[in-house]
Amino acid sequence: MDPRIREHAEIVVDHSVDLQPGDDVVVRAPPVAEDLVVALHELIGDVGANPHAVMASDRAGRAYLRAHDGDFETPDHELALIEESDAFIAIRANDNVTETSDVAPETNAARSQAHQPILDERLSKRWCLTQHPAPANAQLAELSTEAYEEFVYEAVNKDWDAVRQHQAQMVEIMDPADEVRIVSGDTTDVTMSVAGNPTLNDYGEHNMPGGEVFTAPVPDSVEGEVLFDKPLYHQGREVLDVYLAFEDGEVVDHAAEKNEDVLTEVLNTDDGARRLGELGIGMNRDIDRFTYNMLFDEKMGDTVHMAVGRAYEATVGEDNEQNQSAVHVDMIVDMSEDSYIEVDGEVVQRDGTFRFEDGFEE
Repeated sequence: MDPRIREHAEIVVDHSVDLQPGDDVVVRAPPVAEDLVVALHELIGDVGANPHAVMASDRAGRAYLRAHDGDFETPDHELALIEESDAFIAIRANDNVTETSDVAPETNAARSQAHQPILDERLSKRWCLTQHPAPANAQLAELSTEAYEEFVYEAVNKDWDAVRQHQAQMVEIMDPADEVRIVSGDTTDVTMSVAGNPTLNDYGEHNMPGGEVFTAPVPDSVEGEVLFDKPLYHQGREVLDVYLAFEDGEVVDHAAEKNEDVLTEVLNTDDGARRLGELGIGMNRDIDRFTYNMLFDEKMGDTVHMAVGRAYEATVGEDNEQNQSAVHVDMIVDMSEDSYIEVDGEVVQRDGTFRFEDGFEE
């Protein structure tokens, strides 16, 4: 087995979910990720924890969703499995990245709503979402399989304590802040309150790779417009140049150059889907190219991302409202040129360089 796979598994088990003897852990993965599943099971055995593997098949999922009448209920047996577990590890990898592209967006939205209690339960556990470098994902990234493997492991197999220390400098800026403004060219100028909401340091605990700091906007505070100039790949379809306009925190106008219907269905999922649930700032410079994989793309240096939908409970202060939704869909703005992040009236990043880094210009 490629030793990088073993190292990846060690980071997930020891760092991300901190497995302990006797823990019950669910490992959800597609067949193409079997090597990583095997490595994880070896390490879970070394720890003395108890694994349960769940196959995640896009083909099977597509068949089910296309056959269903769309009137979904929460599957109690799946909920019970998560309730009885201590940790959850989800692995992404694809045989065909467009396998579910012919499932109706409204069907996906309805299923997401029915599965909301399961997602909430998963998020209450020790959990990690990670990526195995499968050939289909390499193809989507327009890389050879070997080059994509190198890209993934450069982003994943690293000193996460050093990452934590570097990113803590941005957390110190954001955590006490009241207002954040994001400006990029003449297409993005949006402000939002983050007052009272914690800023979290993602150094590879829940998402692997990590490499961002993130918080939740106060739901009714978002004002302005954003052009997400990096593509969104959602439900097996590419959505290009997403435009959102906000008033009193709500999306009042939206557009996309391609597959706008996918965006519309996301926004129509529920009331919370028209509000922002996350503001994230990418800081992982080992992720140096866009690969149509949000797990990596949102961490890319010189970017910010915003998610419509659910806010993570940990990013919402006890006196603030948590935006609730069955969806959480991230979208990315390139901040490498003609752009800046302003926190309480002070520029803290310009053209991708933070004020605590060499080369920053006021």
